Amino acid sequence: MFGPPEARVKLSHDDFSIRINGKKMPSPAQPYALVSKNAKDPEWEALNPPEAKKSKGGLSGGGGQNDSGPPPVVKIPVELRRAMEQKVLKASLPEGDRVLPEAGLIYFEHGGKVTNIRSIELIYAGAAGKATLTLHP
Repeated sequence: MFGPPEARVKLSHDDFSIRINGKKMPSPAQPYALVSKNAKDPEWEALNPPEAKKSKGGLSGGGGQNDSGPPPVVKIPVELRRAMEQKVLKASLPEGDRVLPEAGLIYFEHGGKVTNIRSIELIYAGAAGKATLTLHP
């Protein structure tokens, strides 16, 4: 966010939304707490699940006995989860009454394929007024 030097504005993720591919209803920004649940640390790898036992032949009843079932639930250590949440919070756009200029990440949910995005519009409607910014996908 930019403005005159030392100007103040109240910032909130609720002031932002995004319109993808010209849809009528823009998607609202998500709070960092929802995003941090899905954050992954590329330096941490869960243990590889054990490989399914291979059949040594014989008759099968066709009941899917060779299926390994659902993948095991991976438990991320509490310390690592807390560290990832702190990284997401630190990178997020700070909220509340702030001195301009201010910068940070704003998070949005998108359920489709990234390759199908043709146009993106970032929409701001908050204390500083209204603005639409066309972004390149």
